[in-house]
Amino acid sequence: MIAFEKITLSNGLRVIVHVDRSTPFVAVNVCYHVGAKNESPSRTGFAHLFEHLTFGGTKHIRDFDTPTQNVGGSNNAFTTNDITNYYITVPANNIETALWLESDRMVGPKFTKKGLDVQRNVVIEEFRQRNLNRPYGDTWHLLRDLAYKVHPYRWPTIGLTPQHIEEATMEEVKEFFFHHYAPNNAVLVISGNIDADKAFLLAEKWFSDIPQREIKSHLIVQEPLQTEDRELTVQRAVPIDCFYVAWHMGSRLDPDYYAADLLSDILSGGNSSRIEEKLVKGEKLFTEADIFLSGENDPGLFIANGKLNEGVDYNLGREKIVAEAMKTTETLVSAKELEKVKNKIEAEQVFNEIGYLEKAMQLASFEILGDVDLINTQLDHYRAVTADQIRLVAEKILRPGNKNTLNYLSLTK
Repeated sequence: MIAFEKITLSNGLRVIVHVDRSTPFVAVNVCYHVGAKNESPSRTGFAHLFEHLTFGGTKHIRDFDTPTQNVGGSNNAFTTNDITNYYITVPANNIETALWLESDRMVGPKFTKKGLDVQRNVVIEEFRQRNLNRPYGDTWHLLRDLAYKVHPYRWPTIGLTPQHIEEATMEEVKEFFFHHYAPNNAVLVISGNIDADKAFLLAEKWFSDIPQREIKSHLIVQEPLQTEDRELTVQRAVPIDCFYVAWHMGSRLDPDYYAADLLSDILSGGNSSRIEEKLVKGEKLFTEADIFLSGENDPGLFIANGKLNEGVDYNLGREKIVAEAMKTTETLVSAKELEKVKNKIEAEQVFNEIGYLEKAMQLASFEILGDVDLINTQLDHYRAVTADQIRLVAEKILRPGNKNTLNYLSLTK
């Protein structure tokens, strides 16, 4: 059980405190309810751009690394389709340095042409290196665009094209910031060796003067029910043929989520999973194969992928992994399999409860999701899943008309 307390400041900032006496450190984690799904289809990559831009400094702070390192701390950030998360860890007696940095970041970065140009170039270069000039780098662009037609999960966090960042004006950048990065669109979590009362007082001291902002509507156009299977074949300069098969599934708060997650683990969660035992080790069809969830907050994807061994018939390999998944729509998984994956989930939960930073991130993400208590109740949801529920969820996800297949073939074949 992870104990925490929560208040909301007058400006709308939600503050959560978790006391952990096992460490001499504290984590200051600020999570904004903005990610790639909040972008315009004509200006994608903005949330990721801001992850970089805010590290370029503010009116009062030249850079974030120097003051953090000077007090024995470290800092970083990440952006997903759903959130943007900044975190700083410092010795507990230096917490005000972290709060000063994050509060000034929330006020706003330095909006200068030079600063924007520098970070613009960094992001564009990252796009080119990771997604254009790297084997399999455009996989997620292709797969998302195949599976989604209206929902903004259609593009990955990096954006649809570097052109959107190249063409971004200062006015567009400012507008995106001031309509999304605000106390009333954020969660501050303080986790570590600090009294809760002191943590709340310091949060009030450093953040309460930051004014609320008008937040752009988070109304997201939901993806309509897919009724026909889709398929896309591309050829690229890659060493091995591979495929991705994606089915639509429910959201993170869907009651079926837990059964779907356990189903993916039964199929490919570890060395003794079905795919690993039968198709990788047994029939030696793949150099690697996996089935996993895309992991977004809104309805996401249940994905199978594989890279085939030399000489293996491509269609045979792809259909074998699909067929193995389809078996779960007809027969119940064994009690032993189900118990094994539940124990795995429980072990992961225990591991995540060890680190004060990991707990801070979880508290923030669950609060953004809309149910911070999941940090303590999600394990009960997993434990309650039955074999019959897994079969029913498999039937719902792996239904005809819900499949999106990306065939990613080598040019040399």
